Amino acid sequence: MCRGALLCLEIRGTIKQRGRVHSDTAVAPSRESGNKRKALNHELSKLFNEMWDMDVNRFTPGKDYAIELQGKADAVQQGDSAVRDSAARHLFHYVNEERLKNTKTFATFISLLDNYETSTGVEEVVTPEEIAENNCFLDAILMTGVMKLAHQYLVKKKLAKPNLVDFKYQLYDIWFQLYPRKEGDRPDSCGFEHVFVGETRHGKQILGLHNWVQFYLQEKHKQIDYKGYIARKNKTRPDRDDQVLSIQFSWKGSVKPIGSNFIGVSPEFEFALYTIIFLLSEERVTRETVKIEEYELQIVVCRHGRHIGTAYPVLLNTNNED
Repeated sequence: MCRGALLCLEIRGTIKQRGRVHSDTAVAPSRESGNKRKALNHELSKLFNEMWDMDVNRFTPGKDYAIELQGKADAVQQGDSAVRDSAARHLFHYVNEERLKNTKTFATFISLLDNYETSTGVEEVVTPEEIAENNCFLDAILMTGVMKLAHQYLVKKKLAKPNLVDFKYQLYDIWFQLYPRKEGDRPDSCGFEHVFVGETRHGKQILGLHNWVQFYLQEKHKQIDYKGYIARKNKTRPDRDDQVLSIQFSWKGSVKPIGSNFIGVSPEFEFALYTIIFLLSEERVTRETVKIEEYELQIVVCRHGRHIGTAYPVLLNTNNED
């Protein structure tokens, strides 16, 4: 059991006895994404670019991984089971797995990906070993410059306490505390599962799954079928070195018409980005327009009570669905 795991075991016992979570299910209404664009948030853009530059664990396209974009995906509806496949091969042609295994934040992150029952409505059972793995991951990311910068920013905004133990408790509650995704269900979901692992609803809908490492590993094990890219209106085709992509894929018998992912970034970068936006607003759905490197993005974060319901980037000039 890694350093601090006992603390996390105690934390989890405490969290279970705190107030009931709100029963509303976090749903990100995709149709609004392109309609009500907020002005560029310069403060967050500056912060996120500092985090981007500080992300030493980020994978470099063409060096640490290579993707094959292939064809443009057709427009399909959520729930469609038969769609044209515009990509005969995998999206990820190569990923440096040695670096994944030897970078602590990636290694501890990967250990969490098999901890969940992905079907909504099925109660999650969390073991002491899984709690320890959650804790190891939080320990690893809290040591990085990216998360330290995020913590400093949140402390200045009086949205987090200076003590790292308190901040860790806060992160655990936001990301790992279980809640029912649908009112009346047993606790079947959490922010981490939805955003980074992915979920399915009634075998007809893919929810979440906005992480490139999970996508790569599922693709490697022939669980995901990449169908093609979604182009931005002002760009006919993404580049192989683009680190934000909109893609279409099938998983567990369902098709996700459009899913947006950062590509190559570290787990701590995404964790920090979404946590900051979550804590800056108490709105059920928060959208912040930012520019990170060359990418003008709308970062969407939906809350489920005091926990994250979903979070993802939207490349502007494309539509997106939860």
